[in-house]
Amino acid sequence: MVQVGLLLSDVPKSVTPAQQFKDILRIVESAEDNGFNYIAIGQHFLYGDLRWLQPVPLLARLAAHVAPTTKLVTQIMIAPLYHPVMLAEEIATLDVVTEGRLIFGAGLGYRPEEFDYLQVPYKERAGRFDESLQVMKQLWTQDEVTFEGKYFQLDGVKPHLHPVQQPHVPIWIGAHAMGGVRRAGKYGDAYAVPPETPKDEVEERYRVVKGLFEERGKKFGLQPLRRNVLVADSKEEAMVEYARVAQGRYLTYAAKGLEVMAGRDLANQFAESVSDHVIVGTSEDVVGKLTDLVTTLPVDPLLLRPQWPTMDGDETIAAIERLGKDVVPSMLAIEPFQDFK
Repeated sequence: MVQVGLLLSDVPKSVTPAQQFKDILRIVESAEDNGFNYIAIGQHFLYGDLRWLQPVPLLARLAAHVAPTTKLVTQIMIAPLYHPVMLAEEIATLDVVTEGRLIFGAGLGYRPEEFDYLQVPYKERAGRFDESLQVMKQLWTQDEVTFEGKYFQLDGVKPHLHPVQQPHVPIWIGAHAMGGVRRAGKYGDAYAVPPETPKDEVEERYRVVKGLFEERGKKFGLQPLRRNVLVADSKEEAMVEYARVAQGRYLTYAAKGLEVMAGRDLANQFAESVSDHVIVGTSEDVVGKLTDLVTTLPVDPLLLRPQWPTMDGDETIAAIERLGKDVVPSMLAIEPFQDFK
């Protein structure tokens, strides 16, 4: 079975944090009722008119709310903003609290202002990320750690906290740029493909990760794939609705410096600009496109985003229920594609 996960969304600041949390509980419950068994949440800091609840405390709370078979995913945390000792202990604790159901998804970050807020040099983020991944793995797996890097140094420290999962919490690295893809191949357990990546590029990137896994003597297995989806009564209606709920968010991504949005006329030709990656249409359309992905690429789980900041809790639940009617059962009926070469 190809497992299906839910990507939670940020929301406008006009929604109170308390209401946002209540909505998340309702949304997560609906997702589980409709066959989703991964819950993933992203991260940003001082995000202006939009808000994320921070993933570590939120997922710790959700661990007591969801079924014991539901996995919880940080998708993604901006790892270079943390000292690796602090992040390693936060994630190890979260793995204990979730009873070994955690997946640590991490990324480089793309907003210079977030690094300014936390006084971390933006130009150092790649080197800090690489070193952090190395340090964290050692802290999770060794009884004594010495590390001499450019940014971080440890001398004979003795970790007091290891995760439940062995050898450590699975590491999914998300990235738009090819440098991040190579980072996933060098240090990660999987490459979490962004929703905006067209299928031909997904295949190309998987081959890069597979080659780097092989250099490490690591088996290349099934990979998480993120996709933005919307089901409606017709393809035309679906795209109109998708533009209504998502266009503003795409414009915000572009304004905040997400390079993958560069060169797209999102304001005037939205449908054409997103047609290479978004999956919208009738249930049959969406099932067909997702089936093509999971039967030709080594995908599991499939992480779907049905929610946007323009949608309230009721709208989000309605979208989840529509996916749960035909789309999720169709994915669960498919055996993952294992013969990727």
